[in-house]
Amino acid sequence: MAIDLFSIQSFLFFFLLSLYLYLRFIASSKKAHKKPGFKTYPIFGTLPDFLRNRHRFLDWSTEVLSNCPTNSAVFWRPGKVHGIITANPSNVEHILKTKFENYPKGTRFITLLQDFLGRGIFNSDAELWKVQRKTASYEFNTKSLRNFVMENVTVEINTRLLPILSKASQTQRVLDLQDILERFAFDNICKLAFNVDPGSLGGDGTTGNTELMKAFEDATTLSSERFMYASPFLGRVKKYLNVGSERKLKDSIKIVHEFADNIIKSRMEQKVEKEEDLLSRFIATDENSPEFLRDIIISFILAGRDTTSSALSWFFWLLSSKPEVKQNILKELDEIRVRDSKKLGKTYSFDELRDMHYLHAAISEAMRLYPPVPVDTKSCLTDDILPDGTFVGKGWFVTYHTYAMGRMERIWGKNCSEFLPERWLENNGVSAVIERFEMDVESKDKVPEHLLSLTLRMKYGLSVKVKERCVDEIDLSTIM
Repeated sequence: MAIDLFSIQSFLFFFLLSLYLYLRFIASSKKAHKKPGFKTYPIFGTLPDFLRNRHRFLDWSTEVLSNCPTNSAVFWRPGKVHGIITANPSNVEHILKTKFENYPKGTRFITLLQDFLGRGIFNSDAELWKVQRKTASYEFNTKSLRNFVMENVTVEINTRLLPILSKASQTQRVLDLQDILERFAFDNICKLAFNVDPGSLGGDGTTGNTELMKAFEDATTLSSERFMYASPFLGRVKKYLNVGSERKLKDSIKIVHEFADNIIKSRMEQKVEKEEDLLSRFIATDENSPEFLRDIIISFILAGRDTTSSALSWFFWLLSSKPEVKQNILKELDEIRVRDSKKLGKTYSFDELRDMHYLHAAISEAMRLYPPVPVDTKSCLTDDILPDGTFVGKGWFVTYHTYAMGRMERIWGKNCSEFLPERWLENNGVSAVIERFEMDVESKDKVPEHLLSLTLRMKYGLSVKVKERCVDEIDLSTIM
C-alpha cells in the first residue's frame, strides 16, 4: 500500500513537473517577449532557445543583439557557460586594446581547440602568444609580403588558377569555387610560411592532396562544433568514448598532424641555417619541440587558408548578383590598364593594385557582411565594466560578434544589410580573375547556408560556371 501511494505521488509529481515545463518553456516561447536580449529560463538559462537556433546561430544572435539598446546581451546556460555577446565597437576596442591583458583566450577556449591547434598562436595566451607574434612579425612585414605577392602568388595565379578557370570555361564544367580558392590559399600560405609547395591546386584543381584538404576542413568544422554542444559534459563523454563526431575529429587531426610532422622532419634533415621563412625562424630556437612546431604550422595554415578563401568566396557570390558593382570594378581595371599601357590579362604591379580603390572597397564591403572570423571569444580575468555599461564577471566569457557588428543599423544606417562598396569610398590576385572570367553562380539569388567552422564557410560550397570574357564586355557607357 505504501509502495502504491509512493508510486501515485511520484506520478503526480512528474506529471505536474512536465506540465509546468511545457507551459513555461514551450507555450510561452510562442509569445514574443518584450525584454531585450536572449530569453532566459529558470535552471536552463538560454539553453532552450540556443538548441532551437544553434543551426543558425549567427543570424539568431544577430537578431537578438540588434534589438538590444547597446547591442550587447548576457548569455548563460548550464555547464558554467556564462558571459556576454557584444556587437558594440566600443566594447570590442575595450577587449582587444584598452583592457587587453584582462581578456585572454581562457581555459575553456584553449581546452576545446587544443587537440587541433595545440599551443599555436590562435590557441595560446601571455608569453607564449607574444613570442609567436613577435617571431611572425619579422616574416610578415610589408616588404616580405609585397615580394611574395609579386613573385609567388603571381606564379600560382598564372600557372594554376587561371588555367583551371580557362579549361572549365571551355568544357562548361561546374566548379566549386570555394574549394578552388581554399586550395589556392593553402598552397600560397605553405610556400610563404614553410617554403613548401603542396601542389593542392595542381592538375584540374580538385585532385591534389584531397585527403588532407578534407581532413583539414573536417578538423576545423568539428572543433568549432564543440562550442555548440548542449552540455560541455556531453562533449567530454563523446571524446572519452571516442564516438561520433569526436572520433571523426580525432581521425582528421591525425592526418593534418602527419602532414605538419613531415614538413618539420624534412626541414630538420635539410639543416637550414638561414632564417628564410617563418618555420626556419622557429626551428632556429632549439627550445621549440617538434610538437610545438607542428602547432605553429597548423595555426598559420588556418590563418592563411581559411580566412582568405572565405573572404573571396563570399565576395564572388555577392558580386554575382550585383552587375553594377562588377562593371565598376571592370571600369577601374580598364582605366589602370589604359593608363599604364598594359595588355588584357597581364599581371598588375603592387603600386597598380594600390590604385584599385573601388575593388578594395568592394572586398571590404564583402568582409563587413561576411567576415572570415564571424565570432571570437575571450575570458574575463577580473570583474569589469564594458564601455556600454555592461557588467562582466570574473571567469565569464566575452564574445565579440563581428558578423553581427557588420549588420547593426546604429553603426551602418538603415541600409546596413545592403552590399554597397561606395560606403567605403566616402570616408590582389582578385583583379586577374575578375578581368578575365565571368562567374555564373548557380542559385545566385539564394544566400548560401552558413557553415560555422572556425571561419565562415559555405556549407555546400559555391558552384559556378566560368566564361572567359573579352574587353568588349566592359560596358563603359553604363558607368557615369
